[in-house]
Amino acid sequence: METIELIAPCHFGMEAVLKREILDLGYEISRVEDGKVTFWGDMEAICYANIFLRTAERILLKVGQVHAETFDELFEGTKALPWERFIPGDGKFWVAKATSIKSKLFSPSDIQSIMKKAIVERLKTVYHQQWFEESGAAYPVRVTIMKDEAVIGLDTSGDSLHKRGYRKLTSKAPITETLAAALIMMTPWKKDRILVDPFCGSGTIPIEAAMIAAGIAPGMNRSFLANEWDNLISKKLWYGALDEANDMVDLNIQTDIQGYDIDGNIIKAARENAALAGVSQLIHFQQRPVSELRHPKKYGFVITNPPYGERLEEKENLPKLYREIGNSFSMLDCWSEYVITAYQDAEKYIGRKADKNRKIYNGMMKTYVYQFLGPKPPSPKIRQKSEDDKKN
Repeated sequence: METIELIAPCHFGMEAVLKREILDLGYEISRVEDGKVTFWGDMEAICYANIFLRTAERILLKVGQVHAETFDELFEGTKALPWERFIPGDGKFWVAKATSIKSKLFSPSDIQSIMKKAIVERLKTVYHQQWFEESGAAYPVRVTIMKDEAVIGLDTSGDSLHKRGYRKLTSKAPITETLAAALIMMTPWKKDRILVDPFCGSGTIPIEAAMIAAGIAPGMNRSFLANEWDNLISKKLWYGALDEANDMVDLNIQTDIQGYDIDGNIIKAARENAALAGVSQLIHFQQRPVSELRHPKKYGFVITNPPYGERLEEKENLPKLYREIGNSFSMLDCWSEYVITAYQDAEKYIGRKADKNRKIYNGMMKTYVYQFLGPKPPSPKIRQKSEDDKKN
């Protein structure tokens, strides 16, 4: 099977998490850049990447790279790429998105128009057609021009990969599924450890944690544009990847994953979303304010996305809210807490400086993941010896 290069965009700041995921799938990384990881694979890799990667936003099949400081250079460079290798004679193709950063060409609409014409001219000479009905499968093109270097790819995913298919009901400011998964995966949390989200909203963080714990691949219950690319990917490859995903699911596990929210209607929505995701039995949801966050056991994790105060009237309440967060954290002996927020005074009102913090872009919003690290739990052997000593 021929080798291709695939591009996986992700949230800025979470590249290392995505890189680890790709390596775990067995693929070789070609480069890591701000907001994306590029790797080598084959056509089967398109199936596995879309179905299994939790932190990628989409998967692009890289067609080529072009240096373009003028529209003529962009046209000729795009026309020189082997489009017929990927797009059949009846394929529907268009430039779905153009992004330009620090480049001489900066008009997205002009970039899209020029590139479409160039692709048409290339395919005219190959297929000996003057007109393309574009009645077949969709092959949307995406281009990012950075410092006059245009990286051009075909979108294999369609809807963003954060759309797992389970979230029908949302809270006011939901965190995306891909960012929630990345937050969990950047921590040492494992399925046998306690996890609590005291601002769970529509349940995204607990649901993603439960899916990780149960081995549920994030893309196994949705479709992708490349499902219809019969000229490139046989249905057998898709079925093989899905069979493997199904074999990995294990719902017969013991977990302690909890989600709280002060809004009872939102908790109801979270329960419904968890049921749609197939993990309702693995999560305990409860209407409860953060001031009542308690747990009798040690060495748990809080991973949460509290309000940022985007609206003026909400900002006034943030000092009190973050003090309550800090008070609750102080009651959790030996726990680790991970808080993603855009609120710049978070540490001040929580009352403790974070051991680490990481800058993450949530869309265009700059946020920080404040990491308050607790001690590692003793090994099982040490715990057992301690319990035996107490009995004696």
